[in-house]
Amino acid sequence: MRQSVFDYILKTYGVAPDYPWSRYDSNAVFRHAENKKWFALVMSVPRCRLGLGGEGSVDVIDLKIDDPFFRDVIIREEGILPGYHLNKQHWITVLLDGTVQAEQVQELIGMSFLATAPAKKKEKLRPAKEWIVPANPKYYDVEHAFDGTEEIDWKQGRGIAAGDTVFLYAAAPVSAILFQCRVTETDIPCGYADRNLTIPALMRLRLQKRYAPDQFPFSVLKEEYGIFAVRGPRGIPYSLSAALKK
Repeated sequence: MRQSVFDYILKTYGVAPDYPWSRYDSNAVFRHAENKKWFALVMSVPRCRLGLGGEGSVDVIDLKIDDPFFRDVIIREEGILPGYHLNKQHWITVLLDGTVQAEQVQELIGMSFLATAPAKKKEKLRPAKEWIVPANPKYYDVEHAFDGTEEIDWKQGRGIAAGDTVFLYAAAPVSAILFQCRVTETDIPCGYADRNLTIPALMRLRLQKRYAPDQFPFSVLKEEYGIFAVRGPRGIPYSLSAALKK
């Protein structure tokens, strides 16, 4: 899998591995041409240093994740650990032994490439993202938000862009994901404010899918996907994304 990762990075990003350490001549770094920042580090690490069972070493790739909520969730998945050798608050370590599917490894490489890219490159290359966005039934009847319509305006979350996917989560007493939506427009001026809510801008959401309240309740999000709170827009783990799209 190590070589397939090298081939993927070269084909997708045009970046060949750099071997900066003579003592560890199999450890490879992948850098941006513009700012020389690393976006991936591939190493062979003794399994015991990663807290894994068994003997010998395992190939891993270190990747940077900007979204702290997404990082906290994804390190609960099998084969994904807090960053080894790099800052554990911003980096993850992914096993390259088949535990993590190749498609997910590639997706995480893309996130790291974007997180470490120069600002202009980030703006140009940013892929569509997926978010859980909470809604408080005390202030908005989210359960009936799409009654008689396929499109609504919603408070814009920080970092959300047109083309992203939003999963609307109704807070207590519903406590469940109810809708999958596509963001069709952002930065719609609003300027609304009261003692409970401030909305400087809106985004437009088009309904794509409905979920029954018992399909993805908070108990399932917590127990199966490691999501312990939904207080603001946040990324979602690969396993939950796959389940929501079935």
